[in-house]
Amino acid sequence: MANWLMKSEPDVYSIDDLERDGREMWDSIRNYQARNMMRDDMRIGDEVFFYHSNCKEPAVVGISRVCSEPYPDPIQFDAESKYFDPKSTPENPRWILVDVEFVRKLDRPITLAEIKAHPGLDDMILTRRGNRLSIMPVDKAHWDIILSME
Repeated sequence: MANWLMKSEPDVYSIDDLERDGREMWDSIRNYQARNMMRDDMRIGDEVFFYHSNCKEPAVVGISRVCSEPYPDPIQFDAESKYFDPKSTPENPRWILVDVEFVRKLDRPITLAEIKAHPGLDDMILTRRGNRLSIMPVDKAHWDIILSME
């Protein structure tokens, strides 16, 4: 099993929303590297840190789990959506997603500031300057450190 971190803006879709819904497709990703990770690397059962981004205090706030095989993001075909891709077709979709399911909220948010301050996490992808990916792998050692901070 692999570990991941997936970012979501809490005013768009929060850990509370995932808890309420139980399961949700991780749609609207329009970065090829993130798409490739969902398509090629994620497997059912992989655990995911749910990360609130672009907010007052960015933080890991919960855990979810990959619960589907990759499949085409249906929003890419919706001409009314801002994520519509006119070059994508059902026969040759550009954008792929996976479903995630709620596992649990963390006992407390683990903030980006705390993560950056921890010496064992200084080489984590999340802390790298200029990193803007919304999906990233998390090394098992980094996963364990973050959980120990809870």
